[in-house]
Amino acid sequence: MATKHQLTFDPKVLLARIGDGHSIGEYHKEQIIFSQGEPADSVFFIQRGKVKVSVVSEQGKEAVVAMLGEHDFFGEGCLAGQSQRISTVSAITDAVIVRLEKAAILRLIHEDPAFSELFIAHLLSRAIRVEADLVDQLFNSSEKRLARTLLLLANFGQEGKPELMIANISQETLAQMIGTTRARVSFFMNKFRKLGFISYNGGIEVHSSLLNAVLHDQPHIEP
Repeated sequence: MATKHQLTFDPKVLLARIGDGHSIGEYHKEQIIFSQGEPADSVFFIQRGKVKVSVVSEQGKEAVVAMLGEHDFFGEGCLAGQSQRISTVSAITDAVIVRLEKAAILRLIHEDPAFSELFIAHLLSRAIRVEADLVDQLFNSSEKRLARTLLLLANFGQEGKPELMIANISQETLAQMIGTTRARVSFFMNKFRKLGFISYNGGIEVHSSLLNAVLHDQPHIEP
């Protein structure tokens, strides 16, 4: 699993360094932060909460391509010449999101070596995660992809302590993330619950036994 790079300084310092080129917004669960096709003119930073990144094909099929959390950036494609958003980002929990204007973050990258190092580490970490997701999609069963997704959402294998209780994400969203049907997700979630890998208590509680099952390829997890 990819390691998530953590901020080495307080987010308040980031906001102070970027000056007037930022604004802070509070978003409710399921509220859209930006939509596919809108102008790409800023980068966003998650101060609190979680978001999902989704894309819709010309045929109207939606796929969730990433779930991001506290201290993650998104929308950075504008820095590489992207003129329109190629995805939609919406909150999956109540969230506090910082909007960083393109000109302001470019100036900070050029003038602040500490921030540049942090931002490059973020981009590399994201690239590694995308590569791991692609391998997972190509070679693993839908059951194993679901297990890995739950573990990533709970921060297993990443820096810091795991979040045993994750947001109560819908089975439809999980199905979009791993490329299967809602019925299959429902079947596997019930199976994981009966095996003691997860439990429900106002949210989805992920237990370390699920990680052990995946790492050791136990027969409870479909090969």
